[in-house]
Amino acid sequence: MAFQFTDSNVNEVIASGKPVVIDFWATWCGPCMRLAPVIDELAQEYADRVVIGKYNVDEESELSGQYRIMSIPTILFFKNGEQVRDLRMAGPTKDQLKANIEKLLAL
Repeated sequence: MAFQFTDSNVNEVIASGKPVVIDFWATWCGPCMRLAPVIDELAQEYADRVVIGKYNVDEESELSGQYRIMSIPTILFFKNGEQVRDLRMAGPTKDQLKANIEKLLAL
């Protein structure tokens, strides 16, 4: 199961230095709902190496405002407490997402 990011826990997880993948989503978003099982699968697959989770933009707003999330689903990647800008994705396939997680681990 994917980690549930909130405004109260997200900064601490990012600052931990561990690789982090955040899916910005909402319940009314069709593409987000189709991506949800993929996020859950990858969270289990990479559980010991990467924190992979979801950030509900309807329930939380600080992080989505900070990173200017304008469309969902959007995926952000973090390593060593910093956003890896060239890995940002909007509406990826499972293969694309997995490839970027592998790139994140290789950094």
